[in-house]
Amino acid sequence: METIDITECRAALRMIRATIEEHCPPGVLLSEDQVNGQYGPTLLDEAEALSAAIVATVKRLSLDPQEMPPAPSIKG
Repeated sequence: METIDITECRAALRMIRATIEEHCPPGVLLSEDQVNGQYGPTLLDEAEALSAAIVATVKRLSLDPQEMPPAPSIKG
């Protein structure tokens, strides 16, 4: 099994965080400092906070359906 460098993991989580911050409702994702205080400072803690933000977004959108435009590509 191929291993991933910790730097690549951090970059991947930063990309996911940026996407959530840009496209999800305000307030679903804690700041990095809040994540460190509530969940902890590890990469898995950040991943848990990102997952919680995604779930919160789905719940909000399920309760308040709106037509949203397609998200722009994150590749460019």
